[in-house]
Amino acid sequence: MSAEFGGLSGRQGRLSQWLRGRRPKETAGDDGREALLLAAAGAGLPLAPAAHPAAGYRCSCDRIGCPTPARHPVSFAWQTQSTTDRAQIERWARHQPQANFITATGMVHDVLDVPREAGLEALERLLAAGIEVGPVAESDDGRLLFFTLTRGTPVDEDEWWPCELDCHPETMDEHPGLRWHCRGSYVLVPPAQLPGDDGQTVHWLRGPEHPLPDPLSLLEVLTDACARYAGEEPDQVTGAWPLRH
Repeated sequence: MSAEFGGLSGRQGRLSQWLRGRRPKETAGDDGREALLLAAAGAGLPLAPAAHPAAGYRCSCDRIGCPTPARHPVSFAWQTQSTTDRAQIERWARHQPQANFITATGMVHDVLDVPREAGLEALERLLAAGIEVGPVAESDDGRLLFFTLTRGTPVDEDEWWPCELDCHPETMDEHPGLRWHCRGSYVLVPPAQLPGDDGQTVHWLRGPEHPLPDPLSLLEVLTDACARYAGEEPDQVTGAWPLRH
């Protein structure tokens, strides 16, 4: 596999085209959107309504100069509001037809969030090695999202091992490489619209019908790809790896 990330290598380009061909169908209209949201909830991903793009690069929220336009929940109570209840999600989807949705991480699932080029390389390596890969979403702003089982919430909080890779909404810019969304974080769930006039979206490359894998089964390949994407040696980033589950 080429380590040159200035542009996609030929193999990466072919992988991307293959994945796009297998992308779950996002049919036009509210029914297609609602079906995708219900599929995500049916796979156990807790959802809550989020803001959506307004004219240009603006956000639908009333915050002047919103720092994360169309990428944040509508309610401050999103963690307790998040649900997999089919009836509630149908009500939200029908009453808020333009809304994006977030999925709260750290309850059922985590998300390993990596630069797109590094993620495509890692995905090809994982599939070639026969490693179980779960749902994968692509954000057109240059990220790949690998959905995994959560690390869990131990009864004894002393057992919780913090990790410098942990990513919360307010620390996104501090993690340009691999971001680990766990407790207290969230990501946009497909289908979602991003700000701008060029029609960027968040969409599935591998849909939520794929079982969630153990995050540690993906971590080494993802961190290695991210390190090479950043022009670093892999062992320079291993200090942030969690060493035990």
